[in-house]
Amino acid sequence: MTNTATISMSKLAKTVSEKRRVLALTQSDLQNLTGINRLMIGRLEKGEYLPSLPQLNKLTEVLEFSINDLLEDSHEQNVYIAMRGAAKDENEIAGIEQLFSMMSFLKVQAVLRRKLANGAN
Repeated sequence: MTNTATISMSKLAKTVSEKRRVLALTQSDLQNLTGINRLMIGRLEKGEYLPSLPQLNKLTEVLEFSINDLLEDSHEQNVYIAMRGAAKDENEIAGIEQLFSMMSFLKVQAVLRRKLANGAN
């Protein structure tokens, strides 16, 4: 049995919506800060849109959250925590966070591609 981590669409939607409101940002404000179309932000907050990795990274910067908070698998989160704990400096920590972010995003993209391919049949 293989353990995989995915980005939870519901956690992403809830996090973006809540963080945006806490920072008193409108969807238009968030569009200006991230470059993501306001309509896509609305879809994202409804759990209907998964942003690209650069868009997701920009959202994490602007709204101050970690992609790793969105993961849905305890095994990979434990591996992440172990690797992060072994990091020697801030550069290593940042590298590990980026590595896990990219891995998680790629897994989500693979799942979405399979769903789209199955839906097209």
